Amino acid sequence: MDVFLGSEEYIEMGGLVSPVFLFRAKRAGGNSIEELFSTIVGGLNNPAKVVNIPHVGASFKALFKNIIFGKRLKGQVFHITGDVQYMALGTGRNTVLTVHDVGSALQGNVLKWFLIKLLWFWLPSLIVRKITVISEFSKGELLEIIPWARHKVQVIPNPVDYERCMIYTRQEPTKFTLLLVGTKPNKNLEKTIEALKGLDVHLNIIGSLTEVQQSLLTATHLTFDNYVNISYDEVLGLYARSSLLCFASTYEGFGMPIIEAQAIGIPVITSNVASMPEVAGDSAILVDPLNVGEIREAVLLVKNNPSKAQELVAKGRVNVERFKLANIVAQYEAVYEEVYNGKA
Repeated sequence: MDVFLGSEEYIEMGGLVSPVFLFRAKRAGGNSIEELFSTIVGGLNNPAKVVNIPHVGASFKALFKNIIFGKRLKGQVFHITGDVQYMALGTGRNTVLTVHDVGSALQGNVLKWFLIKLLWFWLPSLIVRKITVISEFSKGELLEIIPWARHKVQVIPNPVDYERCMIYTRQEPTKFTLLLVGTKPNKNLEKTIEALKGLDVHLNIIGSLTEVQQSLLTATHLTFDNYVNISYDEVLGLYARSSLLCFASTYEGFGMPIIEAQAIGIPVITSNVASMPEVAGDSAILVDPLNVGEIREAVLLVKNNPSKAQELVAKGRVNVERFKLANIVAQYEAVYEEVYNGKA
């Protein structure tokens, strides 16, 4: 993973581009982007190098130091993997930039909005050769901000490491168990809990619970286990020990839990908004995330009808084929070749 090739070695190896992946500064928790692209790096036929930028945060001091750090890096093609798009000001034109979503970035007051648009979207879009997004939904959102860069933007979905998921054998729990992934506002945990009130189910919840969420769980008398700062392998183990993924999010740039659950082999309920219908297709039950009744009815449909659960699992297995690692890696490798050869 840490091998780096110069231009002469590139020629000797028959044209394999050696990308340099830029990750965010290392931090505790919240490493989903790094987990995702570590999988992609591991699947590449090309040698690659991974670099974590040195400074955490979005202060002007941190941004300036990180950009200077980027200017000093040497490589054939740089890939800014997400969240730190401003690094394009350091890496320059031979750069691939991945944007995961737009909505979560554009928050705060008017001044913050302007600075985020300028440093995270406008300027990087003028510099880099290629921008990848993880869904058609994300592409549509992004082009509202940088319409002039339409020719640079390409959809490459997130991959699922199917072989890694297959290590985990399904273990149907004694009590019907729902897996709920994420506790941030867009994950819609409160309405999901409300929808489950009075049902004989158990919950596996991933993410730190707020006081409001804890109080709601206590008031509904639902039994649950809460998991915080667990490894990706532990997350996959939770899929295998759950009966159903209930992912009624209000906003996702992609929605990785959908295909992770399907790769493990459990049925999925997800939302009919944002990117989730695109990712799930007809392989999941789609609900209005703001309609408590719809969420409840969907859970009862799967819980009380084993044949429906089996149907969703079978469709999920078919759906996940679109997102297998080898397919996604091949698309990125083609992009690196285009950028290196100045064709993008």
